[in-house]
Amino acid sequence: MESEKDSRTGPREPRATRPYMPGYGISTAREGILPWSWARERLERARNYFVATARPDGRPHCMPVWAVWIDERLIFSTGTSSRKARNLASNPECVITTESAVEAVILEGRAHEERDPELLDRWRQAYRAKYDWDMDYTEGIFTVIPQRVFGFNETANFEGTATRWLF
Repeated sequence: MESEKDSRTGPREPRATRPYMPGYGISTAREGILPWSWARERLERARNYFVATARPDGRPHCMPVWAVWIDERLIFSTGTSSRKARNLASNPECVITTESAVEAVILEGRAHEERDPELLDRWRQAYRAKYDWDMDYTEGIFTVIPQRVFGFNETANFEGTATRWLF
């Protein structure tokens, strides 16, 4: 059973499982599963994120962005006519990764253009604090609430730490 969702704060604590990765020697034991706080910390502190989308013809597109993790969701901006924005308008499914492959966090979710003024104000403040950059955009700001997240810690035993969180 997946976690309940709260419309204001996004997903509640996700259920931790092991990812299905045949041939990689991923442990089936519960021991070593990473806590959600491990992934959340990396989603909060990453500076750069990679957003992967699909073009209307199905070809992939991936670009780096700056983003802020607020209320269990990732919020980023992009130009309204950018390839990312156009792709998300036709297919909101996306994958976002943090910049580190050593302590990788991979988020799968659906993007939507954010319109909540209170959340946008909080995002602008957090963005300014994180990047020392004032964002005055009112369009092209996307929220992605995770549906599933994967985490791998290569420095602490990749096979034993491979974790999938389901929301």
